[in-house]
Amino acid sequence: MNYGYIKVASAVPRVKVADCAYNVREMEQMIVRAEGQGAEVIVFPELSVTGYSCQDLFGQRLLLEAAEQSVMMLLDFTRQLDIITICGVPVMVGNLLLNCAVVMQKGTILAIIPKTFLPNYKEFYEKRWFASAQDLHPTDIIFAGSHITVTAQPTIFRTYTGATFAVELCEDLWAPEPPSTRLTLAGADIIFNLSASDELIGKNAYLRQLLAQQSARTMSGYVYAGCGFGESTQDVVYGGNAYVYENGRCIAESERFSFEPQMVITQIDYEMLRAERAGNTTFVNGQRNVISTNVERSLDGARDDSRGSSNGAVRFVDCETVNPKDFTLARKVNPTPFIPETKDMAASCEEIFSIQVAGLAKRLVHTGCQTVVVGISGGLDSTLALLVCVKTFDKLKMPRTGIVGVTMPGFGTTDRTYSNAMSLMKSLGITIREISIREACIQHFKDIGHDIDVHDTTYENSQARERTQILMDLSNKLGGLVIGTGDLSELALGWATYNGDHMSMYGVNVSIPKTLIRYIVNYVADSGIDPASRLTLLDIIDTPISPELIPADENGDIAQKTEDLVGPYILHDFFLYYMLRYGFKPSKIMMLAKHAFANDAEHKYDEETIGKWLRTFLKRFFAQQFKRSCLPDGPKVGSVSLSPRGDWRMPTDACSTMWLEELDV
Repeated sequence: MNYGYIKVASAVPRVKVADCAYNVREMEQMIVRAEGQGAEVIVFPELSVTGYSCQDLFGQRLLLEAAEQSVMMLLDFTRQLDIITICGVPVMVGNLLLNCAVVMQKGTILAIIPKTFLPNYKEFYEKRWFASAQDLHPTDIIFAGSHITVTAQPTIFRTYTGATFAVELCEDLWAPEPPSTRLTLAGADIIFNLSASDELIGKNAYLRQLLAQQSARTMSGYVYAGCGFGESTQDVVYGGNAYVYENGRCIAESERFSFEPQMVITQIDYEMLRAERAGNTTFVNGQRNVISTNVERSLDGARDDSRGSSNGAVRFVDCETVNPKDFTLARKVNPTPFIPETKDMAASCEEIFSIQVAGLAKRLVHTGCQTVVVGISGGLDSTLALLVCVKTFDKLKMPRTGIVGVTMPGFGTTDRTYSNAMSLMKSLGITIREISIREACIQHFKDIGHDIDVHDTTYENSQARERTQILMDLSNKLGGLVIGTGDLSELALGWATYNGDHMSMYGVNVSIPKTLIRYIVNYVADSGIDPASRLTLLDIIDTPISPELIPADENGDIAQKTEDLVGPYILHDFFLYYMLRYGFKPSKIMMLAKHAFANDAEHKYDEETIGKWLRTFLKRFFAQQFKRSCLPDGPKVGSVSLSPRGDWRMPTDACSTMWLEELDV
């Protein structure tokens, strides 16, 4: 099992201009290293066999023959190896000299891919030496001892593990319509680019933007290998750039301007890429157009034989079958995938907070409400909801007194949370209401015949529903809206009382996971709020998460800690992200979690613990869908949401059996 990963290598070898034998020896060393590290595909820079900067030497028969002989050497060298090698070579096809990528494996040339777009501006003069794939008729040739058809027909390679890839060369990426766009729509998971882009001020930053955008737009892996040290510096310099992108994110890169050979090896999750594509109707529609075009053109053979047949039907080439290798994940896995991986966390939190504020502001303007009612417990969720209300009222130039914060002490309320709730409301200048639920709940227990000393679900949920009734009735009395405080993590686990804290008139936290809320509250604390509120916010961040529905312990401390009951939220948020965002199987989620938390200094969990809480997550996620099917409105913030009107529609009576069984295989 490879869990949907393929290991790839981008290599920048030493090169001597026009010394093919030397260049191939350098490439062979890197191929061996890559094979030894389990890489399945390795790509070298453009014209890596000869060197890119040979200029008019490309017109010399001796150089072309030496290049062909060197490819024969590579074929012989790789005959006993499993790795797929992609190298750059000038290839003579009839009267055309083409700048090509040769794709080989186990001593066999799988295909020769000619370059389509030739730069012929400023420092580039490729049309002086090479013809474009657009000038090519499909032609049978014998090259490096192999009989092969060279064609401009779009080509996709299928590996023995099931991954698919395609190839484009340098300028192809910079074109208004890169070949990789059509190739990915036709099914290529990964694009390999053999390049020779020179270095100019600011050009590398633009190149990286280009790679990120093309990878993101096509939802693909993009492996880029650019020429480096050893190429001629007569007029330009090559930086030796090796990059690997995955859906717009750089996951591996080389050292620029190194005088030594550079190689980056990493794994691309093509299963994740396919999940992203399957869930994107724009991509699927583009795929449909490509497929229909392929069918149309395959029925018209004349078109496939036309000059410039790059618009012809896509062909698929099967790579050689090799012995499966043991799988070891070689990538870093972020244990907190909901936390933006950015250098400017404050900017990310500000954006998230602004989305919440904008959502609530529209609801207030639309309804004409001047009042909101929020239950304030002294915990993280209600704190964030209150901060959103305060910011919204400030932006709408409405007095904060229109925010009615209601603290409702119950049987489990501790001095710490009560004090924090009161202090925060006071320092923020909102209207404060304190309404105890104790007497009402005692009366309710008498009415339904429940023993107050039995601290069961009835005991707990009665308190949650009493609080919700107070908030709803108070909002009716004041002509306001009840603002929900529940978060995404609680919705996933169903950790909310049905028709209790599960219900509101607008839920501002509905798509924010628990692991992210701390960061947002901390951002507000550090963004210029008054000193008294800041101190309270910092203490709330350090308070254990609890619904406080069970009486405190003998020391007056919280006795009911949520994470002791349902498991660590950092694990549940991890499970939630990979299950909903990509549809991964439980076994893959388990593998990723073991890798992410095995050596995490702050949150370290062993396999048994992860497995225990993953089972809990799966059982609760399926069993609690009925609560998510009737959620109040609330703004989507990130890539994962459980809104029944948006991202997640699931039967309330679906079975979790297959998911639990797959985890045990």
